[in-house]
Amino acid sequence: MKKIFLFLIGLFTFAQQGKSQPDQTINSSFNFELNNYMGKWYEIARFDHFFERGLQGVTATYTLRPDGYVKVLNRGFKDSLNGKYSEAAGKAKIPDPSRPRNLKVSFFWIFYSPYNILELDQNYQYALIGSSSSDYLWILSRTPQMDEKTYSLLLEKARARGYDTNQLIKVIQPE
Repeated sequence: MKKIFLFLIGLFTFAQQGKSQPDQTINSSFNFELNNYMGKWYEIARFDHFFERGLQGVTATYTLRPDGYVKVLNRGFKDSLNGKYSEAAGKAKIPDPSRPRNLKVSFFWIFYSPYNILELDQNYQYALIGSSSSDYLWILSRTPQMDEKTYSLLLEKARARGYDTNQLIKVIQPE
């Protein structure tokens, strides 16, 4: 079992090496206060990936824990807003306090993935979230709907970083 586990980690690492990397160096001029980021966010769009495949009405709620970690609670419904309810709980941490916008999120044991807040408006009403690979991208909003002007702006910012925004899936949210 241990050999299979190590093989899978090695395979994943090898597969990531050939992937294009989004530009994490573009300087977005915004201050980041973790406390202001806490609360409920609606997923407006995302890249397809197995752990959210088919989910609609997706929200992510962030709560600061007493130990300094952030509780992450993702919720959604399979295939429609009336579908089967799905929930995943995880945690996030800020590994480098000098870069608080670059979190690490874990939904499984000790395995953390990059969660980079690439764009954020000054009132914490929308966010563009990426990873260290071009495979993950999310557009989040404090409200279930996002106006087209803001959505287009975030698409432009994502493209400038090297993301293929044609891969984005719009998430159905309640009206």
